[in-house]
Amino acid sequence: MLIEFRVENHRSLFEEQALTFECSGLGNPSDTRPREIEGHSVPLLPVCVIYGANASGKSNVLSALNFMRESVIYSHRRWEPDTGVPRLPFAWADGLDMPSTFEVTFVQRGTKYQYGFSANDEVIEEEWLFAWPNKRKQVWLERDHDTYKFGDNLKGPNESVREVTRANALFLSAAAQNNHQQLSLIFAWFRNIIVTSASGKSNPTYNSRYFLGNIEQPVLLKDFDKKDFIYRLVELLQAADTGVVNVKMVEEEPIMRRSSGSSIMLQHQRENDTSWLNLEDESEGTKTLLRIAPSLFRVLDNGSVLIIDELESSLHPLLALTILNLFNSPEINPKNAQLLFTTHDTNLLGTTLGEPPLRRDQIWFTEKDDTGKSCLYPLTDFKPRQTENLERGYLQGRYGAIPFLGDIRMGMFY
Repeated sequence: MLIEFRVENHRSLFEEQALTFECSGLGNPSDTRPREIEGHSVPLLPVCVIYGANASGKSNVLSALNFMRESVIYSHRRWEPDTGVPRLPFAWADGLDMPSTFEVTFVQRGTKYQYGFSANDEVIEEEWLFAWPNKRKQVWLERDHDTYKFGDNLKGPNESVREVTRANALFLSAAAQNNHQQLSLIFAWFRNIIVTSASGKSNPTYNSRYFLGNIEQPVLLKDFDKKDFIYRLVELLQAADTGVVNVKMVEEEPIMRRSSGSSIMLQHQRENDTSWLNLEDESEGTKTLLRIAPSLFRVLDNGSVLIIDELESSLHPLLALTILNLFNSPEINPKNAQLLFTTHDTNLLGTTLGEPPLRRDQIWFTEKDDTGKSCLYPLTDFKPRQTENLERGYLQGRYGAIPFLGDIRMGMFY
């Protein structure tokens, strides 16, 4: 499970910002959402959400974690030797001259790890990896440009991997491509992170192709067969009260084919009658569920991390609540998968949907200052009372992170 993510100098996140999934200790002691995890003394949370005004930097937090993930997976095999590091620093001069830094702390199979790196436009400046087997810290890797220090507890082809690690690539990325078995578990943790967006495209043929592409990809299908996937998909759609009772794929006639040879059909029940509709005829909410379903099932099966930008896009608040409950429930989520998402949906802060679906320590905000720099901070900084209406407090500006609305001049419309 992800414990903490730190980032510095990525887009509007100029100064170091930290997001933690650690339980603050607030709330009902009988709350089943915090998870006791072997290898870490503080219970961890399965869900965190980031609120903020448009362009406040909340999506940049997700972007930063995704950049770190892609750097680990692709820097060795996809980044060209002479193209530097494709980072996205703070756009003004003070950011362009400084390195960008990324760090995660997580638990995998009972051991805590801390991994991070700093990079400028040209090279990796620093890279480090620490482990806590049996709760005792071990230094596995410390890198300063092309100088490497390997700890005694890091076994394997360290020197041969070092020789093939370019200045603009990560040692961890090179190690994964060169069969460094001891580091494979750490690499897999990054590889299993899935980043997606709830918003889709308006192209009427896009949704069928996207959905079919997702369920055909080995990375999303190798752990469950298609029949099981369809069964689970129908269960999700029924739980969301979409009216869908079955889903099937049908082969299109060659003259009708576009980029996919198949199309999606969904069966609806109405009293004693049923009918099949094309995916393109479904509501945007149903399409959104179909878009994120493969990723959703994958992380629940693996116990990994799902990152969703704009969860509320085309989703009724009750549908978003359904997704949250999948992760918050120990019965549905026994492998402790985690969800990190951004949203503007304030219903999730209040009691409109019943009991508050989010704990206070699951709620974060972003706010941008006059210099264009974003700050990430938790709701718990404000120490809200247990009886406090969080939705009302947020909309009233009590916690910041809302847009400043200036006067609208009538002349703008003439």
